[in-house]
Amino acid sequence: MQGRKNFTPQLFYELSLDRLVPMDNFYRKISFELNFQFLYSSTKKYYGTEGHQSIDPVVFFKILLVGYLNNINSDRALLRFCSNCLDVRLFLGYDLDEELPWHSTISRTRGLLGEDVFLQLFRQILSLCIEKGMVRGKRQAVDSAFIKANASMDSLVEKEVLDDASAFVNELEENSEYKVTTTRKKLVNQHHSWKEEAYKGMPGNTKSERKDEDGNLIRPKYLSNHTHYSPTDPDAKISVKPGKARHLNYSGQVSVDDAHHVITGACGSTSGSKDSAIFNEIMDQTLANFKENHLQPDEILADAGYSSGESLSYCQKRGINAYIPNFGQYKSHREGFVFSQAENRYECTKEGGNNAFLPFKKEAIDSKGYTKKVYRSSEKDCGKCPLREGLWESYEI
Repeated sequence: MQGRKNFTPQLFYELSLDRLVPMDNFYRKISFELNFQFLYSSTKKYYGTEGHQSIDPVVFFKILLVGYLNNINSDRALLRFCSNCLDVRLFLGYDLDEELPWHSTISRTRGLLGEDVFLQLFRQILSLCIEKGMVRGKRQAVDSAFIKANASMDSLVEKEVLDDASAFVNELEENSEYKVTTTRKKLVNQHHSWKEEAYKGMPGNTKSERKDEDGNLIRPKYLSNHTHYSPTDPDAKISVKPGKARHLNYSGQVSVDDAHHVITGACGSTSGSKDSAIFNEIMDQTLANFKENHLQPDEILADAGYSSGESLSYCQKRGINAYIPNFGQYKSHREGFVFSQAENRYECTKEGGNNAFLPFKKEAIDSKGYTKKVYRSSEKDCGKCPLREGLWESYEI
């Protein structure tokens, strides 16, 4: 016989939230393992002694933890989720008939508390993972990922173009000991005029008059951080991955232990920054996190985006073996030259040459932002080199 369930809500219930949640529930295990009480002393300096009571700091961080574990990045959606889940209510300490905080309270509290409080909680959880044997500490893998900003591509506006180039030249002249001639002013003004005309024809210029059949302005196909920005979130940058649409993003840097894939360090940056420029920052935090637990990583794994002289020098000074592929322009050796690490110089060993030395001169930044060492010989040593004369003859031919 087919069964059919009839439901009639009761007016009164005799039950408890604690009895409804199983004893082996995941959030019960978190409450048992992790003590949040230290957050009261850590956040005390952010609150006064009078006025209305704020949201409980422990409740606030528990709500954020629930959002992270369930990949919920909207405060509204997060509060709806917490309200509908019995185990989460028990985890937060809110009974069935209690109303949870408003989503705006979560947003304001997030902006109130400093970064050191979030980092302290992170290190507390990391210490528990180390105690449980989940972190080996020997080898760390570092990588980055885009974090979508809470801003729309439709909010992009064009950056201002210099309208009065002559005023700019006059300002430079007033602050310079060398006076700009009238002819030079004309040349500078003409240069800026050409620049503006070229800029108007660049892809991504929203000042074009192209419109669709409904009279709406046609959005450009390509947008650049050099020409556009978002006034609602100026720190967000336009970025794209192969096969995906362009978005306004941030960049999240994460270091992960290779034993059980536990995150050991995390920091944020703009998506326009090279990974190699943020390497020192993510490593500083990771090493500090390990130092509190008396650990020291021996090896670092990263992709070619982290390849730079600064990154390798950072690891060398701290006795860390870095497994980072070299970027495309890197050359492991120069044919016809031998490097002496003790003297920090190259020696020309080409047949027929003068065996000149090329000592270290300076560090220079190339067009792509990489720092490179410059080794150069003197005119005295290479001015009359037979090889140099042959090069000039072949050049003239």
